Amino acid sequence: MKKTTNFPTQDPTIEDLLKRLEVLENKNAELEAKLKNQNDLENKLKWFEEQFRLQQQKRFGISSEKTNPDQLDLFNETENEADPEIPEPALESITYQRKRKKHGQRALMLENLPVETVEYRLSLEEQVCSCCNGTMHQMSTEVRQELKFIPAELKVVKHVRHVYGCRNCERKELETPIVTAPMPKPVHPGSLVSSSLMAHIMNQKYVDGLPLYRQEKQFKRMGVGLSRQTIANWMIHGADQWLSLMYDRMHQILLEQDILHADETTLQVLREPDRPATSKSYIWLYRTGKEGPSAILYDYKETRAGKNAKDFLSGFKGFLQVDGYAGYHKVPDVTLVGCWAHARRKFDEALKALPPAKRQTSGTKAAEGLQFCNQLYRIERDLKELSAEERHEKRLELSKPVMDAFLTWLKKQKGQVLPKSALGEAVTYSLNQWEKLEVFLQDGRLEIDNNRSERSIKPFVIGRKNWLFSNTPRGARSSAIIYSIVETAKENDLNPYYYLRYLFEELPNLDPKDQNALDKLLPWSETLPVHCRLFNQLSKS
Repeated sequence: MKKTTNFPTQDPTIEDLLKRLEVLENKNAELEAKLKNQNDLENKLKWFEEQFRLQQQKRFGISSEKTNPDQLDLFNETENEADPEIPEPALESITYQRKRKKHGQRALMLENLPVETVEYRLSLEEQVCSCCNGTMHQMSTEVRQELKFIPAELKVVKHVRHVYGCRNCERKELETPIVTAPMPKPVHPGSLVSSSLMAHIMNQKYVDGLPLYRQEKQFKRMGVGLSRQTIANWMIHGADQWLSLMYDRMHQILLEQDILHADETTLQVLREPDRPATSKSYIWLYRTGKEGPSAILYDYKETRAGKNAKDFLSGFKGFLQVDGYAGYHKVPDVTLVGCWAHARRKFDEALKALPPAKRQTSGTKAAEGLQFCNQLYRIERDLKELSAEERHEKRLELSKPVMDAFLTWLKKQKGQVLPKSALGEAVTYSLNQWEKLEVFLQDGRLEIDNNRSERSIKPFVIGRKNWLFSNTPRGARSSAIIYSIVETAKENDLNPYYYLRYLFEELPNLDPKDQNALDKLLPWSETLPVHCRLFNQLSKS
């Protein structure tokens, strides 16, 4: 057998090694790109799964953001996550107790209603004893109470103004004095609308959410053909001519306060100049805090630009509590106060975005973040009845350590979570808003969240679902004025209908430049007649 000899190959040159290295680097880059694409696809899949679960929760789940009591034991890694030098917040337990129904609710409900008494008696012939034929006497009474519904009705009120002259002067003098009997000025000269009808239509739409086209049908069934165009003209006249006087005065008082809340929501206005009908416009809300007069003002604007808030709040200096919208940074001379409800909501959504099996898992990061927020709210509930000074001191003692621990936890999670995940967005939001979220520690009069303005803008959002849009910018401005008056009335425990009716009776007959006269008509004025509050006392109990 012939033997073969293997000769050693020639050593590779530097050029050969460089080429091989380049080939290997290219293959490595391809593998890394494939791996990155795979990770990106997995992250996108997780994000879509989270969004799907959140949409399912919003569509079919409970809308309340209250934490399930079963999740209260998930706060178990704080000592490992936070700075050891910062004192850790102690765990607390929450118990829920159903309130017992108060006795006498029916009597309380009926006490302010007019009473019609119908009595049933035996005739004299029937008041004879069937046993001995003696005369019977009344022993007692049995009372049954019912609520009687009296349908609304329209009637014509003729205002006849008598004019007087002097017979003697007519016969003997060159001039005859003529005296005309005084008569209250109408809410809308030359129109059929009265102060009561104007107030009723506004109350129907802006309090009960009944659109004008439905009211048009109601009036038709009552035998009066009032078109919605006519009704709309009445609303605009009432708002622009009279309610705007109260709106402007309330605006002046609002700017004098130390603490304000603000929020905004969308509105569709069909006939805005140079804009398509599908464009989004905005209703801005500004309101006072829990101290001072309760005033709520809405302002219609075409855009969400921060300049709108800047213009409306011109002259205001103090604390402005808002959500995380950057447009409020354009308001000068204010200290922005963050909203812990928004921060908490992000973690609540992150928890709801998890698969059901993981929501109850101990150590879930979303649950841990939620627990920090819950603990701050538990402290606030305990401080509710304290004075502003006492609340400020207690917040520094109790809430500040919780916030320090939470900030340390947030900074650690920042590098460990996917930025676009629900949890990543919650962590990022809290870190970005942290300076504003800390501000409520500076003053005991400040609130922990902006829920006060969210509650005030909710009636507009609910009403929008019924009437959908405004036709013109002028109509949108009028609606903002009317909403401001009725919501401020409700905030001050007034009955919106009777208050509106009172305004339309008084405003046409006073000097609009008389500030003292206007102040007597403000919703918090102590000089308002009792009937403006009479049927609204039950809501206070």
